[in-house]
Amino acid sequence: MQPSTPARYPHPELRDLPDDIRQKLLAVQEKAGFVPNVFLSLARRPAEWRAFFAYHDAIMLKDEGSNPTGSLTKGEREMIVTVTSAANQCLYCVVAHGALLRIYEKKPLLADQVAVNYRKADISARERAMLDFAMKICLRSAEIEDADFAALATHGLDDEDAWDIAAITAFFGLSNRMASFSGMQPNPEFYLMGRVARPARVAS
Repeated sequence: MQPSTPARYPHPELRDLPDDIRQKLLAVQEKAGFVPNVFLSLARRPAEWRAFFAYHDAIMLKDEGSNPTGSLTKGEREMIVTVTSAANQCLYCVVAHGALLRIYEKKPLLADQVAVNYRKADISARERAMLDFAMKICLRSAEIEDADFAALATHGLDDEDAWDIAAITAFFGLSNRMASFSGMQPNPEFYLMGRVARPARVAS
């Protein structure tokens, strides 16, 4: 499947990248079977690539169950990204993070539901409160007040959870805009992830 709009900034060649970035891209390729376009697109500026993924990993890859600050699961984090990216009309992030959401939650329909209208989706009251807060951060952050934190607390989400929701929403606000302005297209592989069984990899 060819993208309808080519990316404005061509991807750098793997061989031309600094060794630390090249090794990380090869590790991603080994694990996923492909390199997501965001890794390649941002690699044209190595210092920004490193800063971007350091913050990404800090907010998205916290260990579940052992993280002393915040209780959000990996699936809930991806749900925030999918919903707020849809509000920001970011094709790349909705498709890519919707795929991760389907995988983490093991629900093939969930990403489509929350991207279109999370208030009608098959989610818990806690998740809806989480997304209400994320959407207010996304669209009207200057209006956040104590009542918004109180609404989260009703569902067991504390101030550290609120920080995580806000950090994820704000970070992907940057990611959404970089992806959209640069013409970044989702890899075709993302569309079927979490919908159909992944083919077994044959050992060489």
